[in-house]
Amino acid sequence: MGEIIKVGIADLKVCRAPDQITTIGLGSCVGIVLYNTLNDICGLVHIMLPSSKGIKNNENRAKFADTGIEDLIHALERMGVMRQALIAKIAGGATMFQFTGKSDMGSIGDRNVIAVKEVLKAYGIRIVSEDTGADYGRTIVFDPVSKKLLIRSAGKAEKSI
Repeated sequence: MGEIIKVGIADLKVCRAPDQITTIGLGSCVGIVLYNTLNDICGLVHIMLPSSKGIKNNENRAKFADTGIEDLIHALERMGVMRQALIAKIAGGATMFQFTGKSDMGSIGDRNVIAVKEVLKAYGIRIVSEDTGADYGRTIVFDPVSKKLLIRSAGKAEKSI
């Protein structure tokens, strides 16, 4: 087994087997794993917000669904992965805090999941499995050999999607 590549909040990285890739602290954030079935290369972006539109001088493109996913696709292409072959697994997007009163904003977690799905659809990338929503945080680990996404949450059984 190789090493485990750690992806921080508002960060993205790519890896090649035998390494695995992980991120912790997915509350309302969403972790997007992109990979294909042709090789053992994958990438992970940990996004915090749905859109970079309206943000002046965006210093951190990985923070947003639109720019983070775009940059991850380009990073994988630089490693020789064809965009047309990419598929996705996503996790996170929880509602971590309950607000009183009516808000038309909706949960940031819900908005993140919707934005991620829209961006992936625009790139023609199919989501093959997801573990999103609910009210708890997640830590995820992806193995580019087995193509399994391991999900750990406090007080919950570990699962693999």
